[in-house]
Amino acid sequence: MLKSLNVKNLTVFAEADLEFSPGLNVIVGENGAGKTHLLKVPYCVLATSAEEGRKPNAATPTKAVMQTKLSEKLVCVLRPESLGRLARRRMGQTRCEIECRFRDAKLNLDFGFSTRSTEVTITKQPSSWVDKPPVFLPTRELLTIYPGFVAVYESHYLDFEETWRDTCLLLGAPPLRGARETRVREVLLPLEKAVEGRVELDKNGRFYLTTAEGRMEMPLVAEGWRKLAMIAQLIATGSLLDKGCLFWDEPETNLNPKLIRVVARVILHLCLSGIQVFVATHSLFLMREFDILLKSESLQSLKARFIGLQRGDEGVKVEQGDTIDGLGAITSLDEELRQSDRYMETGA
Repeated sequence: MLKSLNVKNLTVFAEADLEFSPGLNVIVGENGAGKTHLLKVPYCVLATSAEEGRKPNAATPTKAVMQTKLSEKLVCVLRPESLGRLARRRMGQTRCEIECRFRDAKLNLDFGFSTRSTEVTITKQPSSWVDKPPVFLPTRELLTIYPGFVAVYESHYLDFEETWRDTCLLLGAPPLRGARETRVREVLLPLEKAVEGRVELDKNGRFYLTTAEGRMEMPLVAEGWRKLAMIAQLIATGSLLDKGCLFWDEPETNLNPKLIRVVARVILHLCLSGIQVFVATHSLFLMREFDILLKSESLQSLKARFIGLQRGDEGVKVEQGDTIDGLGAITSLDEELRQSDRYMETGA
């Protein structure tokens, strides 16, 4: 599990020292505040380690391998024209420094690059590989693009970030069988109730939602349900079970409030099962739902961390706390509150 992330001169951040919870971590801020960047950078670190560690005869990590593969992953996931474009834009040459600290110190990694770099320089080398690949969920669902996507992505130059390819690989894994299947069914129950059916992957590589009325092609299913179905499939295959990390960019996108409530509860139960979750959002509704659920008796033991991002002249300012109240003023949330006040005034 990721314990902290320290960045200097990364995109919009002059400097940021982030502390994470082993359970839920919520990053909130307006558009352009760097929320997604704070998801993708640690994702790249974990994904690179997991991918290299799964290769046959993989020994302990080496600088040569990690520097090359991590550089490639950062470019393929964040999609800059070159690695150096991820450094904060200032006059002259800028150097970006990133420190990742884990609860298992063997995974600790420090690296950096400058505006002219084509490859990262590792200054602290991990001595062990990550044993389970992380999961990254983009703002849109991926079940409808799944058929043939990985094969096309790996044989052609496509202008899609590599998280889509990574997640499609996980979506296509076979479902769990045996002793762990019973536990999977317990976790899947609220999701299947919300979408009124079960997710199935046929031999031709197409996803369907099977309901009491029959089998429906996934493109015909409402997008909000497709996002929940994607989570259900990742749980069924074991990608989101027992341990690991989930990075979810704006889970509230294209969901109505009823489904957002379901998503919030599913996320917290994933945390209880041992998954470390990172969510980027600017939804006040989702934040409040987390707050309500975390105060319930069944979830009071769950640790959470809230990170607020506020844009300013000197870069993005970071506020952190164990509750929403510790974030201070966040523009995106304040606007929703002001709208509520204006609405109440018009009805007065």
